[in-house]
Amino acid sequence: MTDHEEMIEDFGKNNDFWLFGYGSLIWKPPPHYDQRVPGYIEGYVRRFWQASEDHRGTPEAPGRVVTLIDRAHWDTLTDHHEPPERVWGAAYHIPSAKVEEVRSYLDIREINGYSIQFTPFHVASSSPPSASTPSPSTSTSPPTATPKTLTCLVYIGLPSNPQFLGPQDPEKLAAHILASRGPSGENREYLFLLERSLGELSGESGDGHVSDLVERCKRIEERKGD
Repeated sequence: MTDHEEMIEDFGKNNDFWLFGYGSLIWKPPPHYDQRVPGYIEGYVRRFWQASEDHRGTPEAPGRVVTLIDRAHWDTLTDHHEPPERVWGAAYHIPSAKVEEVRSYLDIREINGYSIQFTPFHVASSSPPSASTPSPSTSTSPPTATPKTLTCLVYIGLPSNPQFLGPQDPEKLAAHILASRGPSGENREYLFLLERSLGELSGESGDGHVSDLVERCKRIEERKGD
């Protein structure tokens, strides 16, 4: 067993299971969490460069969802958007008694090309020491305090996974998102909910890539409506 595999196996055994959500997990959180805090990670770029065959598209017509690209790898690519200094999202604490159940849920939800990684997560300075939004099904008391920096588990569609698409023309990408839908609904909904949810985290949590795609989608819809 590799060190990474051992970390995956042991993570959460000391009531320290924190999950970082940077896409749909921001507005559709995992079950059984007892604490949610906004914040950010560094060293990554969020992009709609992951195909979705199981949620916002189908195998015959994949949609587009976000993944994280390591900044060092992103620097080797040609992109139409500037990279953010921080990738904002939300961290969720899962009580030890519920870790196995939540892990199984996440493995199914993120099965389409995503793999488990770990990253430092910086709690937003405006977050109170014990910011808490309990899940209705949670009966375990939340931790008494949240450190300023957490180690979070995160699901990332690495460039080596078959669903990773790499850089795309943003106008074509916006049009593709508008045309796609899957079992979880319209791809457009995913994009628009992501922008709205990011805006609710902090005054500085917006994402230029996401907002640009939203504006392009709106312009395309306006042209079609003329």
